[in-house]
Amino acid sequence: MKVDLFDFDLPAELIAQHPAEPRDAARMLDLTENSMTDRIVSALPDLLRPDDVMVVNDTKVIPARLIGRRGQAKVDVTLHRRVDGSRWRAFAKPAKKLKVGDDFVCELGLVGEVVEKFDGGEVELLFPYTGEALLDQIRMQGVMPLPPYIKRHHGSEEDVEEDKQDRDDYQPIFARNEGAVAAPTASLHFTDRLLGNLDAKGVTRETLTLHVGAGTFLPVKVSDTDDHVMHEEIGILSQETADRLNAAKAAGRRIVAIGTTALRLLESAADENGVIHPFDATTDLFITPGYRFKAADLLLTNFHLPKSTLFMLVSAFAGLDRMKAAYEHAKAEGYRFYSYGDCCLLERSE
Repeated sequence: MKVDLFDFDLPAELIAQHPAEPRDAARMLDLTENSMTDRIVSALPDLLRPDDVMVVNDTKVIPARLIGRRGQAKVDVTLHRRVDGSRWRAFAKPAKKLKVGDDFVCELGLVGEVVEKFDGGEVELLFPYTGEALLDQIRMQGVMPLPPYIKRHHGSEEDVEEDKQDRDDYQPIFARNEGAVAAPTASLHFTDRLLGNLDAKGVTRETLTLHVGAGTFLPVKVSDTDDHVMHEEIGILSQETADRLNAAKAAGRRIVAIGTTALRLLESAADENGVIHPFDATTDLFITPGYRFKAADLLLTNFHLPKSTLFMLVSAFAGLDRMKAAYEHAKAEGYRFYSYGDCCLLERSE
């Protein structure tokens, strides 16, 4: 499909720079049952059924943005996928400043050797630490890898305070397993109060893990979707979770994916008959209109970038024309967009 089909204009003032407070006070555009109704996230229990199964992603964001130098040249590195205990794939900016064999030195001293270089500004770094010791260094020396449309000014006192706040704001309530370098943003809307109300309604909850990579922020630079290459992300779904989800589906219960990351892993784990299998591997599943969904019935998701793989995914799930109309409505009503913004509840189109 032509990538331009997924383009739209968005005023810069609608891009959220901070989350709603409290988080479940964010706005939610309800697109279920052929409606287009303005609500807030705290109303979610009223829209779900007592036997619905909510599937959440428990990945935890690490402060994967490392700011440093190669020689005298300033270089900004965002780790995006762990290769092994000591190696990470990363996006470097400007990548032209790094060559194989160079040392990238963080401001606080962590050194990574460039051992491989790839197209698209990507490098592989080897660190002198491994496992938990390396993660400790990243936690101490990194900053939260906010997407580029959230503006922070590294080095100022205000930015230091904002980074401390972002370490809380950019971490979902479900976060348990470290490894993501981008937040599963639909999960940012949940609070203890909202979860309590969902529990009281009878909505059950299942957990999987997809370590979101920085590739989720990369624009689609080709003109046709057939030519786009997705970056791999690590996903884990246990046998026990698969068994419970399959039993729920067999009983006619609805599967509600919280975010596109949960949806992509569910679809990666499901076979052509809709049976969900345990999963422990990488996925590069790229979903565009025409894809036949096998696992999820509803999707809670934020408002995504134009010409992004995520807008393509929601267009495949709910219909391109419907999503374009929904986004125009959201713009007209002043909804807040992207990671710290508002969300919509979608029903799978048949």
